[in-house]
Amino acid sequence: MFILGTICCRGGSKGVPGKNIKLLNNKPLIAYTIETALAAELLNDVIISTDDNLIASTAKEFGANVPFMRPNDLATDTASKWPVFIHALEMYEKMFGVEVDYLVDMDVTVPLKNATDINGAIQKALDDASVDVVITGYEPERNPYFNMMEIKKDGFAEIVKRGDKPIVRRQDAPEVYSLTPAAYVVKKSALYEFEHWSKAKCKIYSMPRERAVDIDTEIDFKIVEFLMLHK
Repeated sequence: MFILGTICCRGGSKGVPGKNIKLLNNKPLIAYTIETALAAELLNDVIISTDDNLIASTAKEFGANVPFMRPNDLATDTASKWPVFIHALEMYEKMFGVEVDYLVDMDVTVPLKNATDINGAIQKALDDASVDVVITGYEPERNPYFNMMEIKKDGFAEIVKRGDKPIVRRQDAPEVYSLTPAAYVVKKSALYEFEHWSKAKCKIYSMPRERAVDIDTEIDFKIVEFLMLHK
């Protein structure tokens, strides 16, 4: 069983320019995920997939392996991560002569995750051979069966998920999760069998909300810095 950890981060970022190596509490954002990944004992190896030389050199400073550079066509705004995963896996197998069983992608934008979260998601995948993908998630503030609405074509609002009877207590609503890209554990065969993880058999590994914050804006940076300083 060989489990490959990947940290996929491209150079372009419209929301926060240079986000992946932007300083967070005096350390580049990417460094937190590198340190967490290297501490996750269920990973056999960890590599960086990037098209950006500055990201690559910064990653190497914190002990990451950058065995190849990602091609430009897989580093655009519209590029899906699924083909990026396949490229990373195939390049790794070719370069190191290893047969990868699972790929575990850990997003740079979730810096508060820890090795327990990564190992837990991996173990959940290993415990059930029928599972194709395990994704980290957390219990959200809103539930589509209870207090989320969508605007229909006629302009009127309706509850997103309607049951046979209206749900009047949050406790009675089905269990739902917000996804956080702390870890995507993907079986190798699923990468070729499905065009997207949502088509595969998925399970959720639940992690605490305070470790699941996903940085997408400058405000998110400030929120994470606050949590770091007051944890």
